[in-house]
Amino acid sequence: MNMHGYLNLAAAVALSFGAGASAAAADTVDVGVCVSWPGYAMLEVARQNDLTEHDLNITIFEDPLGGHSALAAGQIDVYGCTADYTPLIVDRGTDVVNVAFLNPSYGVDHIIVAPEVEPEDLAGKKVSAPQAYIGHLLMGIWLDSVGITPDEVEWVNLNADEAVGPMLSGDISAAYMYEPWISKVLAANPGSRSVVNTADPEVLKTGIFMDALYMNKNFIEEKRDVALDVLKARWDGLGYWNQNTAETNKLMANFLQWPEEDIGYVIGTNGKSFEGGIYMLDFDESARLCGVLAGEGPFGMANGSMVDSIAQTNEWWVKLGLMDKTIDAAKGMDCSLMGDLAEAGYRQSLTAN
Repeated sequence: MNMHGYLNLAAAVALSFGAGASAAAADTVDVGVCVSWPGYAMLEVARQNDLTEHDLNITIFEDPLGGHSALAAGQIDVYGCTADYTPLIVDRGTDVVNVAFLNPSYGVDHIIVAPEVEPEDLAGKKVSAPQAYIGHLLMGIWLDSVGITPDEVEWVNLNADEAVGPMLSGDISAAYMYEPWISKVLAANPGSRSVVNTADPEVLKTGIFMDALYMNKNFIEEKRDVALDVLKARWDGLGYWNQNTAETNKLMANFLQWPEEDIGYVIGTNGKSFEGGIYMLDFDESARLCGVLAGEGPFGMANGSMVDSIAQTNEWWVKLGLMDKTIDAAKGMDCSLMGDLAEAGYRQSLTAN
């Protein structure tokens, strides 16, 4: 989509929402970002480029669980974080819903095995992953794929940086990792290797390793027009990045306090994705995963598969001992806002530049 077409689309949708009495008056919206990560920065892009009339008060928590607690308590209205938490909001009965999938991990996350370790030999060995995080899921799913159940290994609760030393010393046999820690281990320990990552087709199509946008239910109920405008602003911010990628990557680097080069190694420089980083779903792709727009999603993800991805995540949290019961996955999501945008004629199909 060229910029002229993008602006025409934005104008048309703005008119469709502004024509009725329900159009949102300017409001202050408290937005949370769970960690400093480019995929969560599109509302900041919208804010800085005046793509919404609302005052977006954006806080980077650097504490995913702390941000979820703030959202559940109504201290913030909107929250960007990983989708793997969705089953837990249902289990805990919080006033929170997942309103849209934003982007899958596209090769950021890896499982690294030590030299001379064969996957089938891992039973009884130590493996590391941060508990209750996507690395925990990735390790569990990969072990299952090679015929090893979660209770057949000894789990060590380590983040990627913390696992470097134990991997080099031989104390652990497999670890969840991402860059720059992968390169450090592979360089210092010849024979270490990646056995699976989130760009693998079978992993991608699960939709489990996904970032999402959450909202407080009371915010949606009491200020639905504002919630709708904020969701639209997030997609408009994405569209702006697609058309002005270098400028926007610089903006994100300043916002997140990252080196500018590192932004490109996560989100890319082509306005769509970076293999080894993340893949930014456009509105149409996300709406299809919600089941509110016809057509299939990317990477083999079926129409309406968002609920299935949440259910699979719940299944894995039970297998891994983090949850003890099956929840109704549909209660963790609310695609009605995406549906309202689609019904009003909002469309966005973005390609790499």
